[in-house]
Amino acid sequence: MSSWRWHDRTAAVALVPAVALVALVGLLVQADGVDTPAELAALLVVLVASGALYARRRYPVAVGTVALVAVSAYGVLLHRPGPVMLVFVVALYTVVDEGHLAVAVALGVASVVSFAVADSYTRTGAGGNGATLLHAGWLVAVIVGVTRNRRAYLAEVRARVRSAEQGKEEEARRRATEERLRIARELHDLLGHHLSSINVQASAALHRPDPERAEAALTAIKQTSKETLRELRTTLGILRAEATPPPAPGLERLYELVTSAGVCGLAIRTEVAEIRPLPAEVDLTAYRIVQEALTNVTRHAAATTATVRVRPDHDDLLVEVEDDGAGTSAPPGNGILGMGERVRALGGSLTTGPGPAGGFLVRARLPLRPGPPPVRVPAARPEPEGAA
Repeated sequence: MSSWRWHDRTAAVALVPAVALVALVGLLVQADGVDTPAELAALLVVLVASGALYARRRYPVAVGTVALVAVSAYGVLLHRPGPVMLVFVVALYTVVDEGHLAVAVALGVASVVSFAVADSYTRTGAGGNGATLLHAGWLVAVIVGVTRNRRAYLAEVRARVRSAEQGKEEEARRRATEERLRIARELHDLLGHHLSSINVQASAALHRPDPERAEAALTAIKQTSKETLRELRTTLGILRAEATPPPAPGLERLYELVTSAGVCGLAIRTEVAEIRPLPAEVDLTAYRIVQEALTNVTRHAAATTATVRVRPDHDDLLVEVEDDGAGTSAPPGNGILGMGERVRALGGSLTTGPGPAGGFLVRARLPLRPGPPPVRVPAARPEPEGAA
């Protein structure tokens, strides 16, 4: 935009000497030199009117009036219309282009009268009328043409403004929708995992007559509920802009996740290969997939064992959670839908369904970007055998 304005100003400044040169040459040719006081005065009129064009954008009406006076003075001095009319045309164009249509029409009518008076000194009869009509037609063409161009330009500007406003509104709605979905996924993953663990542990406490096991289950419930409340307060504080977002969880917390799920009586085996440091969004998505898959196993699968596999596969990260439960034929719930949204947002793919040896299998393929040399991701070495 600044480059366009610079070129526009350069062209506007360069136009003035060009118009002045044409008007001066026209005066010299028309008067055959500058020999009389009237011709010298006409020369001064041309120079003043041409110089006034430098201010035509800032003071369009004033410059148009000066140009009209110059046309009239030229006609009075030399008793004929002259090339100073070109200066007036440029000034009139600017008046119309700046939106002063009524003033432009008045100036145009006045210039036609002045042209007719000056032309009457040298022409008579039909010839003079024809020249005056030609001049009038020329000015009408300038006014009408510029007006149409200006209206078309303004209409285009208004259309672009409306389009930009609509685009901003649509972008705001899209961002708001994405943010609502993100918050819904985070709350689902947070509450679903912890509440599912609490539910399983409470059921174990109710059905186990052994006081020690019941006490262990209640202790686990207390710890899990405390962690849930802490994370929920943090999440709500972030939404209210009252807290600094904590670091997003990733695969470095896989051991905690497996230990928490193992308290519910599920034996979990982990197979974590050597992988490159992951981008934050990939690391978080991989963690949430394992979290949601283990939550579903403890709630719905009636499984005794589960296997978590994390390994690179060419330019992707492959995350698998497989159990030996009964599987399910029910439609996917919010958890699986949320996993799919997370994976697709990264350009990956998610498949869920019966495993090759029975049970249920969740497999996610997440694209990776090139990174630093390989490092070892902490794996869950212990394999809890069951329960509190």
